[in-house]
Amino acid sequence: MTAHIMVVDDEPDVTDLFRQQFRRELRTGRFAMGFAQSASQALEQISILDETSLVMVCSDINMPGMTGLELLPKVKAIRPNVPVLMITAYGDEDTRRRALEGGAAGLMTKPVDFVALRLEIDKRLDEHGLGA
Repeated sequence: MTAHIMVVDDEPDVTDLFRQQFRRELRTGRFAMGFAQSASQALEQISILDETSLVMVCSDINMPGMTGLELLPKVKAIRPNVPVLMITAYGDEDTRRRALEGGAAGLMTKPVDFVALRLEIDKRLDEHGLGA
């Protein structure tokens, strides 16, 4: 089984940034990353992924249309055991509270700390018996 991590962000350069940061893991097949530029696109992709392969969703909060906070309960409804990490440029306490109350596994602020994100991904892979 290949572990999948879904990244949801409306900014097109995020795909390249994540691919660059995790190029070694992606090249060796440690995990795969899927990218969606909208919440609705993410829901489509999440619903067709094998249930056991999706290990984590990372979603921006501020997106046009459906926000990440609106996406969160929809992901939790179809994949209740998949942790959702929210990412935002605005890490105020109200946003943090709303994300955590909505079931988010955590909240990271932009610019993304990729060392911390890598640790979070490692934790999720270990939980699925897919650690390094």
